[in-house]
Amino acid sequence: MALDITGKTALVTGGASGIGREFVKKLVAGGCNVTIADLNPGPDDNGVGDTASTALTPGQTMFVQTDVTNWTELQNAFDKTIEQFGRLDIVCPSAGVFEPPSSNFWHFNKGTDTNASSSFKTLDINITHPIRATQLAINSFQRQKLNHGAVVLISSISAQAAVLPAPMYAASKHAISGFVRSLANLEPRLNIRVNAVAPGCVKTPLWTADKLAWVDEDVDTWVTAEQVAQTMLDLVTKAENVGGTVLEVGVDEVRSVQELNDPGPKGRGHTVHNIAGGVTNVYGLIEQNFGV
Repeated sequence: MALDITGKTALVTGGASGIGREFVKKLVAGGCNVTIADLNPGPDDNGVGDTASTALTPGQTMFVQTDVTNWTELQNAFDKTIEQFGRLDIVCPSAGVFEPPSSNFWHFNKGTDTNASSSFKTLDINITHPIRATQLAINSFQRQKLNHGAVVLISSISAQAAVLPAPMYAASKHAISGFVRSLANLEPRLNIRVNAVAPGCVKTPLWTADKLAWVDEDVDTWVTAEQVAQTMLDLVTKAENVGGTVLEVGVDEVRSVQELNDPGPKGRGHTVHNIAGGVTNVYGLIEQNFGV
């Protein structure tokens, strides 16, 4: 399935900033209407064109305020998209967090992850939300009786790594890659393509100050959000990127990550040379937050 995005409609969670915003810009430039489902709208025009007032002109955007961990609000974003644009062809659950201090494994019973919440916010956003959004996407494609449908999820090179300072983030990305591969057969049977991008290090608002300290700007190189967004578009539009494909994005290379015996991330854009400081900090947090 190679989907021409012109005249189609997409829903992008987390589309007001970071990688999601860049993907929205690519879609709109290609004549695709887009619903941006996010907590905040970002810049007034989202950097992508006029806010939708009619579904007659391709390349419009509509913002729907959405907490992606609230299933009612997530459903509302899907409903509003069909109501406004009359169709939905592409879904990208790009909203995510990089294990911030408010939801960090090593901050025991603090922030949002308490006995009262009975949940880990990082996992709610990074795993439960994209899985639920994929369910809603498949439901929408089937109800519309489309002969196509595309879902693009965001994994990471952390899906092939052990990241002691951010173990829930690493676990969430391992989960996304496994989930995507499990749905590979939807494309040959239903023409619904579910695949993922696995970026290297991309400097977005997810990199809080504690994580930025891991990066040595003299040695490490950032992958651009635009590079990742272009790969996401390729996952939708190119025939060779069949369902279940996971594409790693580095500074110099995009490659398919294999399910078995993959050599792992390589090349520029995949290193954080000062992460040892983050590892050391973990033991300080254990002493501070765990035990007596």
